[in-house]
Amino acid sequence: MKHTTKIIVGVVSLLVVGTLYVLLTNKEPVIEIVPETIVEPEVVPEIPTTTHSVIGKSVQGREIETYTIGTGDTDLLFVGGMHGGYEWNSILLAYEMIDYFENNLSVIPDNVKVHIIPNLNPDGLFLATGLERRFEATDISSNAMHTSGAGRFNANDVDLNRNFDCKWAPTSSWRGATVSAGTSAFSEPEAQALRDYVATISPEAVVFWHSQANNVYASECENGVLPETLTLMNAYSVAGNYGAVPVFDAYPITGDAEGWLASIGIPAVTVELEGRTSIEWTRNLAGVNAVLNQYGK
Repeated sequence: MKHTTKIIVGVVSLLVVGTLYVLLTNKEPVIEIVPETIVEPEVVPEIPTTTHSVIGKSVQGREIETYTIGTGDTDLLFVGGMHGGYEWNSILLAYEMIDYFENNLSVIPDNVKVHIIPNLNPDGLFLATGLERRFEATDISSNAMHTSGAGRFNANDVDLNRNFDCKWAPTSSWRGATVSAGTSAFSEPEAQALRDYVATISPEAVVFWHSQANNVYASECENGVLPETLTLMNAYSVAGNYGAVPVFDAYPITGDAEGWLASIGIPAVTVELEGRTSIEWTRNLAGVNAVLNQYGK
C-alpha cells in the first residue's frame, strides 16, 4: 500500500511540475528524441571486366588501341597488325578475339587478364586498304590482297618488326630485300607504344599474329630460347594445328619485337597464319585457349 501511494504521489508531482512549466513559460515541455543511427551497407565498386585505352599514336597520328578483358593478376598480351595492311587478317583476327572474350568472359581463368592490341601499325593498314579502325573482311578490296609488301611498313617506311632493341641495326632483311629499321632502336612511335605498354603491364607471355607461313615461331635474342617460350610455342601449335619452329633461320633478321621480349625475359611467339585472307578462327581460338589453360590456375 505504501509503495502504491509513493508511485501515485510521484506521478502527481510530475504532472504538477509539467503544468507549472507550461503556465510559467507558455511552452510545451521539450522531449528530446534521439534519432536512430542507420548503418549504410558498404558499397564495393564493381571492377570492370573490359576496358579500352589508347597506348600511343602512329607517325600520322592514328590511335593505337588496346582492349583489356578479365580481372586476374596474370597478364597475357596478344598483338595484331605489326605489318598493317599487308597482314590485315591478323588485325581482323584480333578484333574477332576481342568480341569473343567480351561475350564469353567465363573462358578466361579467374587469375588471367587478357590484353589485345588489334593493330600496332594503323598507318600501314590505311596505306594498303584505305581503312581505319574496326573493319570487316568484306571491306577489303581486291587490290589489298597483294604480295608486294605495300602497307607492311609504317609511314616512315620503317619495318616495325626490325625497330626493337634486339641486335638492332639501321637496316635488316625481309625475304632477301633490305628494309629500313629506323634511326635507332625504338625510334618509331609504334614501337615505343608497345615497349611502354609492356613496361606497364609486365605480361607473363606475348603472342603476335602474322601471316603467312602456317607456323608458330619461338623467340630468342642473345641467350637462346627461353624454356617457357618453347612450352608456349608447343601449346599454341598443337592446339591450332600449326607447325612449330624453335629457331627462325630462313634469313637473318635483327630488331624483331619477339627477340626484344626474349632479351628482357618475357616468353613470346609469332603465330604465322596459313594464308593472308582468312582469320582461321577455329584454329586460332583453339591456340589461344591452350595458352589460357597454360597460364590459368
